Amino acid sequence: MTEPDRSRSRRENRRFRRGTYILPACFTVANLFCGFFSLVEVSRGRFDRAAVLIVAAAILDGLDGRIARLTNTTSEFGLQFDSMADIVSFGVAPAFLAYRWALLPLGRLGWLTAFLFVICAATRLARFNIQQGSVDRRWFVGLPSPPAAVSVGSVAFAFPELSPERWLSGGLATAMAAVALLMVSRVRYRSFKDLDLRNRRSYTVVLPIAAGLVAVMTHPKGALLVGSATYLVSGLVSLAFSLAQRRGLRAAVRRADPREVPEDGAERS
Repeated sequence: MTEPDRSRSRRENRRFRRGTYILPACFTVANLFCGFFSLVEVSRGRFDRAAVLIVAAAILDGLDGRIARLTNTTSEFGLQFDSMADIVSFGVAPAFLAYRWALLPLGRLGWLTAFLFVICAATRLARFNIQQGSVDRRWFVGLPSPPAAVSVGSVAFAFPELSPERWLSGGLATAMAAVALLMVSRVRYRSFKDLDLRNRRSYTVVLPIAAGLVAVMTHPKGALLVGSATYLVSGLVSLAFSLAQRRGLRAAVRRADPREVPEDGAERS
């Protein structure tokens, strides 16, 4: 290869690399646009459309990171840019949606609950950034902000014309505060980052995915509501099983050697 050919090849490679870095950023920009336009739709009173935009932002957020990993174009800028977009799409947008849709009758308590959601989402995103590379990539520590936002949006999508009764608003505020606190908890949630889409999968994996797509296409409101609730509860179920296993292990050790684990109130010798 002659020197001009080498120079041309290097220029083409640099151009290709710039294009691959721009690709995941385009998904992040689309995510940010969905979050911003969700705020616009909430201000117009179109709560169901605002909820759909939050779900779309969550899908785009999942795609940008996976595309960056597949093309080997992850960068510190991309990580920070993604977090800035996420705080709008999964912090401010669902909080504003919940406030205008259900929490407005509660007055000060309503907007304080919405602000708690924003604070917890921002804290969750900051903790995720500093934990990169130091935790098991198969698990999230705390409920991720996209599923938390989708859980709020799915309820608004299923019941956009909610009756503004104070007792119902109070129940929704309690549920929203619980979701917010799950984001900053130590409860582990599956990340599914260990799934390699380039490898062949058996029908045991393909069939649930196909069934989920069919459910979303035929009954989108029910499918989103059930799906978001299932993921939200999955972390709590996993925590309950973990605690049960620990108690079973302690009981087995106590039966094997009572002196190893003394009874409550007994003094150690």
